[in-house]
Amino acid sequence: MTKDLSPIFSYLDKTFPDAKCALNYSKDYELLIAVMLSAQTTDNAVNKATSVLFKRYPTLEELANADIKDIENIISFLGMYKNKAKNVKGIATRLLNEQNGKVPNDPEYLVTLPGVGNKTKNCVLAELFNEPLLAVDTHVQRISKRLNLVKENDSVETMEKKLVKLIPSSRLIKTNHQIIWFGRTICKAQSPLCDKCEIREFCKNKK
Repeated sequence: MTKDLSPIFSYLDKTFPDAKCALNYSKDYELLIAVMLSAQTTDNAVNKATSVLFKRYPTLEELANADIKDIENIISFLGMYKNKAKNVKGIATRLLNEQNGKVPNDPEYLVTLPGVGNKTKNCVLAELFNEPLLAVDTHVQRISKRLNLVKENDSVETMEKKLVKLIPSSRLIKTNHQIIWFGRTICKAQSPLCDKCEIREFCKNKK
Protein backbone atom coordinates (compact mmCIF):
# COMPACT_ATOMS: atom_id res chain seq x y z
CA MET A 1 0.00 0.00 0.00
CA THR A 2 1.33 3.46 -0.90
CA LYS A 3 2.21 5.63 2.08
CA ASP A 4 0.19 8.83 2.49
CA LEU A 5 2.88 11.47 2.79
CA SER A 6 0.55 14.45 2.44
CA PRO A 7 0.92 15.46 6.14
CA ILE A 8 4.70 15.43 5.72
CA PHE A 9 4.50 17.49 2.53
CA SER A 10 2.12 19.97 4.19
CA TYR A 11 4.46 20.40 7.14
CA LEU A 12 7.49 20.90 4.90
CA ASP A 13 5.62 23.41 2.74
CA LYS A 14 4.55 25.38 5.81
CA THR A 15 7.94 25.27 7.53
CA PHE A 16 10.28 25.62 4.55
CA PRO A 17 8.24 27.30 1.78
CA ASP A 18 11.29 28.83 0.11
CA ALA A 19 13.82 26.04 0.54
CA LYS A 20 16.47 26.11 -2.17
CA CYS A 21 20.06 25.19 -2.88
CA ALA A 22 22.34 26.61 -0.18
CA LEU A 23 25.43 26.74 -2.40
CA ASN A 24 26.35 30.13 -3.84
CA TYR A 25 27.01 30.33 -7.57
CA SER A 26 26.54 32.71 -10.48
CA LYS A 27 27.62 30.48 -13.39
CA ASP A 28 26.69 26.93 -14.32
CA TYR A 29 30.19 25.54 -13.86
CA GLU A 30 30.45 27.24 -10.45
CA LEU A 31 27.50 25.17 -9.22
CA LEU A 32 29.02 21.96 -10.59
CA ILE A 33 32.34 22.64 -8.89
CA ALA A 34 30.66 23.72 -5.64
CA VAL A 35 28.59 20.53 -5.45
CA MET A 36 31.68 18.44 -6.14
CA LEU A 37 33.51 20.27 -3.36
CA SER A 38 30.64 19.68 -0.92
CA ALA A 39 31.36 15.97 -0.51
CA GLN A 40 31.95 15.20 3.19
CA THR A 41 31.81 18.84 4.23
CA THR A 42 29.22 21.57 4.83
CA ASP A 43 27.69 23.95 2.31
CA ASN A 44 28.82 26.88 4.49
CA ALA A 45 32.41 25.72 4.27
CA VAL A 46 32.12 25.32 0.48
CA ASN A 47 30.65 28.82 0.12
CA LYS A 48 33.58 30.19 2.12
CA ALA A 49 36.04 28.42 -0.19
CA THR A 50 34.34 29.27 -3.49
CA SER A 51 33.94 32.95 -2.56
CA VAL A 52 37.74 33.14 -2.70
CA LEU A 53 38.30 30.60 -5.50
CA PHE A 54 35.89 32.11 -8.02
CA LYS A 55 37.01 35.66 -7.26
CA ARG A 56 40.66 34.80 -7.85
CA TYR A 57 39.88 32.70 -10.93
CA PRO A 58 36.72 34.23 -12.46
CA THR A 59 36.70 32.21 -15.69
CA LEU A 60 36.94 28.55 -16.64
CA GLU A 61 40.15 29.28 -18.54
CA GLU A 62 41.76 30.73 -15.45
CA LEU A 63 40.62 27.79 -13.32
CA ALA A 64 41.96 25.31 -15.84
CA ASN A 65 45.33 27.07 -15.86
CA ALA A 66 45.49 27.79 -12.13
CA ASP A 67 48.37 26.57 -10.03
CA ILE A 68 47.25 23.40 -8.26
CA LYS A 69 49.00 24.44 -5.05
CA ASP A 70 47.12 27.71 -4.96
CA ILE A 71 43.79 25.92 -5.35
CA GLU A 72 44.84 23.54 -2.57
CA ASN A 73 45.64 26.48 -0.29
CA ILE A 74 42.27 28.11 -0.97
CA ILE A 75 40.25 24.96 -0.23
CA SER A 76 42.61 23.42 2.34
CA PHE A 77 39.97 23.41 5.11
CA LEU A 78 37.68 21.15 3.06
CA GLY A 79 37.92 17.38 3.35
CA MET A 80 40.00 15.63 0.69
CA TYR A 81 41.19 19.00 -0.55
CA LYS A 82 44.12 17.67 -2.60
CA ASN A 83 41.88 15.43 -4.71
CA LYS A 84 39.27 18.16 -4.95
CA ALA A 85 41.85 20.65 -6.22
CA LYS A 86 42.73 18.21 -9.02
CA ASN A 87 39.03 17.78 -9.75
CA VAL A 88 38.52 21.55 -10.05
CA LYS A 89 41.19 21.78 -12.73
CA GLY A 90 40.00 18.58 -14.39
CA ILE A 91 36.38 19.74 -14.62
CA ALA A 92 37.39 23.16 -15.94
CA THR A 93 39.70 21.66 -18.57
CA ARG A 94 37.19 19.12 -19.84
CA LEU A 95 34.28 21.56 -20.00
CA LEU A 96 36.45 23.91 -22.04
CA ASN A 97 37.79 21.23 -24.37
CA GLU A 98 34.65 19.11 -24.76
CA GLN A 99 31.59 21.29 -24.05
CA ASN A 100 32.53 24.82 -25.16
CA GLY A 101 32.69 25.81 -21.52
CA LYS A 102 29.09 24.88 -20.74
CA VAL A 103 27.66 22.33 -18.30
CA PRO A 104 25.52 20.05 -20.49
CA ASN A 105 22.16 18.51 -19.64
CA ASP A 106 23.74 15.10 -20.11
CA PRO A 107 23.76 12.75 -17.10
CA GLU A 108 25.99 10.17 -18.76
CA TYR A 109 28.63 12.80 -19.54
CA LEU A 110 28.50 14.48 -16.15
CA VAL A 111 29.40 11.33 -14.21
CA THR A 112 32.56 10.97 -16.31
CA LEU A 113 33.90 14.25 -14.90
CA PRO A 114 36.44 14.00 -12.05
CA GLY A 115 34.78 13.91 -8.64
CA VAL A 116 31.25 13.82 -10.06
CA GLY A 117 29.08 10.93 -8.90
CA ASN A 118 25.36 10.27 -8.95
CA LYS A 119 24.50 12.70 -6.13
CA THR A 120 26.41 15.59 -7.72
CA LYS A 121 24.92 14.79 -11.13
CA ASN A 122 21.39 14.83 -9.73
CA CYS A 123 21.98 18.10 -7.84
CA VAL A 124 23.31 19.83 -10.93
CA LEU A 125 20.62 18.60 -13.33
CA ALA A 126 17.83 19.48 -10.89
CA GLU A 127 19.20 22.94 -10.13
CA LEU A 128 20.32 24.00 -13.62
CA PHE A 129 17.79 22.23 -15.81
CA ASN A 130 14.84 21.59 -13.47
CA GLU A 131 15.11 17.86 -14.05
CA PRO A 132 12.94 15.94 -11.52
CA LEU A 133 15.80 14.23 -9.71
CA LEU A 134 16.64 13.58 -6.07
CA ALA A 135 20.04 13.97 -4.42
CA VAL A 136 20.39 11.63 -1.44
CA ASP A 137 22.78 13.40 0.91
CA THR A 138 23.37 12.63 4.60
CA HIS A 139 20.31 14.65 5.69
CA VAL A 140 18.02 12.85 3.25
CA GLN A 141 19.41 9.49 4.34
CA ARG A 142 18.93 10.22 8.03
CA ILE A 143 15.44 11.67 7.77
CA SER A 144 14.05 9.11 5.33
CA LYS A 145 15.19 6.41 7.77
CA ARG A 146 13.70 8.18 10.78
CA LEU A 147 10.39 8.66 8.96
CA ASN A 148 10.32 4.98 7.96
CA LEU A 149 10.40 5.79 4.26
CA VAL A 150 13.40 3.53 3.70
CA LYS A 151 15.13 0.74 5.61
CA GLU A 152 18.20 1.23 7.77
CA ASN A 153 20.36 -1.00 5.59
CA ASP A 154 19.17 0.33 2.23
CA SER A 155 21.91 1.50 -0.12
CA VAL A 156 21.87 5.09 -1.33
CA GLU A 157 20.71 3.86 -4.74
CA THR A 158 17.82 1.93 -3.17
CA MET A 159 16.84 4.94 -1.08
CA GLU A 160 16.76 7.13 -4.16
CA LYS A 161 14.52 4.69 -6.03
CA LYS A 162 12.11 4.38 -3.10
CA LEU A 163 11.89 8.13 -2.49
CA VAL A 164 11.35 8.91 -6.17
CA LYS A 165 8.37 6.54 -6.09
CA LEU A 166 6.97 8.13 -2.93
CA ILE A 167 7.41 11.79 -3.85
CA PRO A 168 5.47 13.18 -6.85
CA SER A 169 7.84 14.27 -9.61
CA SER A 170 6.21 17.71 -9.65
CA ARG A 171 7.52 18.43 -6.17
CA LEU A 172 10.63 16.25 -6.12
CA ILE A 173 13.17 19.09 -6.35
CA LYS A 174 11.36 21.26 -3.79
CA THR A 175 10.90 18.38 -1.34
CA ASN A 176 14.56 17.44 -1.70
CA HIS A 177 15.60 20.93 -0.58
CA GLN A 178 12.97 21.00 2.17
CA ILE A 179 14.18 17.70 3.65
CA ILE A 180 17.76 19.00 3.64
CA TRP A 181 16.74 22.21 5.45
CA PHE A 182 14.63 20.16 7.88
CA GLY A 183 17.72 18.08 8.62
CA ARG A 184 19.92 21.12 9.12
CA THR A 185 17.60 23.03 11.42
CA ILE A 186 15.26 20.59 13.22
CA CYS A 187 15.86 16.88 12.60
CA LYS A 188 19.58 17.14 13.32
CA ALA A 189 21.90 14.16 13.52
CA GLN A 190 22.76 15.02 17.12
CA SER A 191 20.19 16.48 19.52
CA PRO A 192 17.25 16.78 17.10
CA LEU A 193 14.65 19.38 18.11
CA CYS A 194 11.83 16.89 18.46
CA ASP A 195 9.66 19.28 20.48
CA LYS A 196 9.58 21.63 17.47
CA CYS A 197 8.71 18.87 14.99
CA GLU A 198 5.09 18.50 13.89
CA ILE A 199 5.59 15.17 12.13
CA ARG A 200 6.86 13.23 15.14
CA GLU A 201 4.07 10.68 14.66
CA PHE A 202 5.87 9.36 11.58
CA CYS A 203 9.23 9.09 13.33
CA LYS A 204 10.45 5.72 14.50
CA ASN A 205 12.29 7.51 17.32
CA LYS A 206 9.21 9.32 18.62
CA LYS A 207 8.95 9.57 22.38
